[in-house]
Amino acid sequence: MMEIDMKHLWILLLLVLGLFSCQNESQEIAKPNIIIIISDDHTQQAISAYGSKLTQTPNIDRIANEGVLFNKAYVNNSICGPSRAALLTGKYSHKNGYRDNENSFYDSSQEQFVNHLQKAGYQTAWIGKYHLGEDPKGFDYWEILPGQGHYYNPDFIQMDGSIIRKEGYVSNLIEDAAESWLDSRDQNKPFCLILGHKATHRTWMPDLDDLDMFDDVEFPIPDNFYDDYKNREAARVQDMSIAHTMQMAYDLKMYPEDTKDGNVTRMTADQRKIFDAYYNPIYKALNEAGLEGDALTEWKFQRYMRDYLATAASMDRNIGRLLDYLDNHALSENTIVIYLSDQGFYLGEHGWFDKRFMYEESFRTPMMMRYPGVIAPGTVSEDFVINLDIGPTMLQAAGLEIPKDMDGKSFLPVLTDPKAEGREAVYYHYYENGEHAVSPHFGVRTDRYKLIRFYKRVEEWELYDLGNDPQEHNNLFGNEEYAEVHKEMYAKLMRVIEKYGDEEANAIVEQPMNGDLHLRKK
Repeated sequence: MMEIDMKHLWILLLLVLGLFSCQNESQEIAKPNIIIIISDDHTQQAISAYGSKLTQTPNIDRIANEGVLFNKAYVNNSICGPSRAALLTGKYSHKNGYRDNENSFYDSSQEQFVNHLQKAGYQTAWIGKYHLGEDPKGFDYWEILPGQGHYYNPDFIQMDGSIIRKEGYVSNLIEDAAESWLDSRDQNKPFCLILGHKATHRTWMPDLDDLDMFDDVEFPIPDNFYDDYKNREAARVQDMSIAHTMQMAYDLKMYPEDTKDGNVTRMTADQRKIFDAYYNPIYKALNEAGLEGDALTEWKFQRYMRDYLATAASMDRNIGRLLDYLDNHALSENTIVIYLSDQGFYLGEHGWFDKRFMYEESFRTPMMMRYPGVIAPGTVSEDFVINLDIGPTMLQAAGLEIPKDMDGKSFLPVLTDPKAEGREAVYYHYYENGEHAVSPHFGVRTDRYKLIRFYKRVEEWELYDLGNDPQEHNNLFGNEEYAEVHKEMYAKLMRVIEKYGDEEANAIVEQPMNGDLHLRKK
């Protein structure tokens, strides 16, 4: 009798241990998976969730419709490498060391939010465009494009240092690699996957199936396409205009043998045949038309828009593939999905393409997040968020402590608690002083106003009333009617410079300009 009782006791003990083990495993799996999709140079003006009439982006929109759309998402530094560095570290450029793409080196061994996820049992991976060197750390797996990468038949650097060239179109190949990694991961552990898309970076080369997607569309010219840049010297001296900077061969595929980045020459014979069959007749028609002046500039704008939006279409389609993968593998309900660009972009506003400026089109970034069970579908956020908030937010979602030296802050509280207070203002600092002749500058934006200090190339202050002037045409710095606004914004700027310890900005902001810092007369 005693033997039978002992046997039953052991069985009961094993059952209890098994239940305890299963419970622990369930709790481990219950940590939310994380997918962060980063596009390159995509912009709110080209996303239908933001009301764009230029195109439809149904799969990006799906993330917003099933979660939250951020109307006031911004970046710390509107250029791809520094933006990615801020996302990974949760720190401003002057702290993470990656200020620009020209002179900076990214130390991938520094503390990043993915390192904390790794320690907590997450599998981490980065696939696609990385653009922070060729030695990612904090990832169990990575497969990255060298530098900017190529649209057709791109190379991928492997973890052992080897380079594999894959035939096909880059957006499709990045999604293929992501799904392959998801198939091979340890399904008993949560994961954090970051996808870096090349699209929609210059030179906007669409998938061959999408080349003629927008041929029947005549895009409206932006109201300020012929901006005169009055009282805005930094805007006047830039070199990023569609009229003068955009190149016929490199950007618009006219006589493409002259292109310098290898996207065309690396095509297979079959790919090149399709490419030439599309672009050569356009080139012939352009030569026959003999366009000049504004007519040529507006022709360039139409071609730019067609290529840019067709390039975005393939990326959106592949985002749909990823969302479908999550559905088909029962992962959707426990996976956070974030979509954002590394910054905004100009689609002809002010006559420009590219980014860099603290003006809204490039400072602001599209961003949406799906988090089932936590964020209600159809949520729209009007709170300020910035790209360096993503790391802290993911750490909080995973139940981890947010490092005190991160400048970012979790935005989960403002999405889940009506009483939570968001950011009062957002701070920005752009450092490059080379390509596109955009002067380095820093500044602060509140709900209503924006104060910017340009330096080096151009020494200038700018003040905007965004309530009355959302397109930022009227520089109010020196206008006596805004004297109190200037004082308040200057005080806010000094507070954020001190808060984040930006010594370079602090050294510049108090330097005399035009004699002193007193308001100029109208």
